[in-house]
Amino acid sequence: MGRILFFTFLAVPILEIGIFIVLGGAIGLWPTLAGVVVTALIGSYLIKVQGLSLLGEIQGMMRAGELPARQIAHGVMLAVAGALLLTPGYLTDSCGFLLLMPAVRDRVYEMIRRRVSVRAGFSPGPGAEFKGGFATGNYGDRGPEDEEETIELDRNNWR
Repeated sequence: MGRILFFTFLAVPILEIGIFIVLGGAIGLWPTLAGVVVTALIGSYLIKVQGLSLLGEIQGMMRAGELPARQIAHGVMLAVAGALLLTPGYLTDSCGFLLLMPAVRDRVYEMIRRRVSVRAGFSPGPGAEFKGGFATGNYGDRGPEDEEETIELDRNNWR
């Protein structure tokens, strides 16, 4: 795995430099650089829109007591897409734009899901409480302000 990462981090910049040289020779320096800036701006906007939509989906599923595993994975892939789009280069931008497509993210999610087994479990520990969407510990005087709205969270009562 370490060798793959090493060669990836070596190959990607070399390929990006080659693309810049070829593209710069074909359309010129300034259009090549402008293209990098424009793709970063467009990508940032699309990630914001899709990220907010995905966040709404996650919140809705959590309110319904469902585990939003697919949506969380999509959120991680959107974060990776954002990093790729903000990295200067056309190869990384292409990969970032691919990850902006829900169909591509679904495909990647299914490939990962087949290879990874996840078991969910929760052990709140002593003094843990659930209030307003956040788990809190027993902190003495710094505890929850509204004791009547606080419920104990255990494995059978997490909705």
